[in-house]
Amino acid sequence: MALDAHTAPLTNVTLFTELMNRLVNTPAHLTPLGVFYGFSGYGKTRSATFAANRHGALYIEVGASWTLKKFCQMALKELGVIPTKTVSDMVEQLIETLAIETRPLIIDEFDHIARMGEKNVNIIREILDKAQIPVILIGEEYLPNSLKRWERFDNRVRSWVAAQPATVNDAKHLAKLYAPELTIAAPVMEDMATQANGIVRRICHGIETVRESASLKGLTEVELKDVAELTYWQTRPAARKH
Repeated sequence: MALDAHTAPLTNVTLFTELMNRLVNTPAHLTPLGVFYGFSGYGKTRSATFAANRHGALYIEVGASWTLKKFCQMALKELGVIPTKTVSDMVEQLIETLAIETRPLIIDEFDHIARMGEKNVNIIREILDKAQIPVILIGEEYLPNSLKRWERFDNRVRSWVAAQPATVNDAKHLAKLYAPELTIAAPVMEDMATQANGIVRRICHGIETVRESASLKGLTEVELKDVAELTYWQTRPAARKH
């Protein structure tokens, strides 16, 4: 398999894939519901996309402005089904279609649905119970505490998995993806990973900054001395004084 942005063996890609495999193989007497949560920038969506492609899962990223009706409409659109007019009928459409196709369901940014309240969360529970498919909810670090407010939902979760901060090895894999023409010394990757504080996005920005600098200098190998004066990320502008 060719190396790309989703098949790189990143820490959280591995964790999410293991979670999906566990849920797909859940015994019939258990509920195949998992929660993948963690800080922004840890690469949760990247991990979910890889697992969705591997398992043919239905992947839905909930928008901040969405209502439950919008969620149902978008999910049905992804399934190739024309939505009916009412939410209750659309929920039935989702249940019937997912049960027939037996596709796992991944709901990213589930925090937005949790903020809608218990009624909307219970509708997701209804889809889970009746369609009997694996479901993974993705959210920020406080999502588990949000869901624990609703015992009927919380006790269905088979597996809670916390996304982990990016490691130096993750940084090395990302460098192979986004700057394959460069040989970046281990101390540079360690320095970058440390400064990124575990955030995958920051590492990606840092790699691009190093790549641009190396290109300007005509370098194919980058040592720590070559980035001594380099800022991996643009410095934030100072706050304006009033």
